[in-house]
Amino acid sequence: MSGLGDNVRRYRRVAGLSQEQLAEAAGLGVSTVAKVEQGGDVRIATLHVLARALDLPTSALFAPSVPKPVHDEVGSRIQLIALRQALTPPVGLVDRADSAELTPQRLAAVQARIDRAHALYQADRYESMADELPAILRAVPSAEGPEGVGEVRVAALHVAGKYLTQVRQYDLAYHAFSESIRDARAMGRVHLAAVGVGGLCWLLLRQGRFDECEHLAAETADGIEPRLSRATVGEIAGWGELLQRVAAAAVRNNNPDVAREARRMAGTAATAVGVEYLDRSMQWCSFGPVTAHLKTLEDFAVVGDHRGLLRGVERTPKPITGPAPSPNTQNRHRLDIALAQAHVGEYGEAMTEMQTVLQAAPEWLRHQSLARDVVRLVLKKRKRTLTTDMRELADHLGVTG
Repeated sequence: MSGLGDNVRRYRRVAGLSQEQLAEAAGLGVSTVAKVEQGGDVRIATLHVLARALDLPTSALFAPSVPKPVHDEVGSRIQLIALRQALTPPVGLVDRADSAELTPQRLAAVQARIDRAHALYQADRYESMADELPAILRAVPSAEGPEGVGEVRVAALHVAGKYLTQVRQYDLAYHAFSESIRDARAMGRVHLAAVGVGGLCWLLLRQGRFDECEHLAAETADGIEPRLSRATVGEIAGWGELLQRVAAAAVRNNNPDVAREARRMAGTAATAVGVEYLDRSMQWCSFGPVTAHLKTLEDFAVVGDHRGLLRGVERTPKPITGPAPSPNTQNRHRLDIALAQAHVGEYGEAMTEMQTVLQAAPEWLRHQSLARDVVRLVLKKRKRTLTTDMRELADHLGVTG
């Protein structure tokens, strides 16, 4: 039996519940509870509802032997040897000399390549990013050099960390984010370091490290809390993003009061920003009123309030000026809607929403375990024969059933 199974069984017995009673309280099948206690593979969403039924933080159930909470075969198949070599080069008794002089002109060219790499990220062109990033990282091997080299290196590391988190290469992503934070701190660029912390918190969320994510994001948000009457829009947006990390971790860890307060403060930041804001100088920070609202609705999806989510969708504000929320934010919201629709029996509407995401971001969709959850639920519940579009979507995601 795994450490996780031991924990679930122990807490269940402390609560005086049978497996059947815990399953009923969590809205799960008895076979699912039995499988968890026997050490079978388990999704983070299942742990969340079990912990809520036991009145525990989700992290209380975790143990060193727990299977990875998010599994994706696509990410594990990507070959990233060149990127690994660029991020983690061999270290010997002497430092290796830089291969080229870091002139201002060369730095500007590297920054342009970073911007193109980020555009590839937004377009979900992950294989192209894997080709681009090694050369970019080798071009700025250290933060030492002429003015501006540190900022360029931080930008390169940050975009690498975002990409690697997206494709679930967590060891490399952690290295990239931690190096970017340390370099920004060494330069005295506190807000730039805080953006890196936001990226690292996203990585911690994906690993199910909710306590660490919540505390790190809250500590960092406190450290950079702006004076709204004086702060730049970018500083407020960076603060708002960190508050959203606090809320996302807290709601997943069954700390609803902390989550609500963090969402309230993020809403204050969003109101101060006024419109959807994209700040390339802060590593493509994207934040605003619509983003804050969509992230609040995400909390409904996490706790399983599917009808509440669908009611909230009707109240979603529309951006008046400036950019829309980031593509990832919009597409994640569509997946939340599709999952809610599937749970309330609106299978056709759910698959229509999924088709919209498929057309907008097919490669991104492959890396979303939530997308597979939606399709599996429809396959399980739908009585009629699947349409051609449904079968193609299931095939795209590798779902059978």
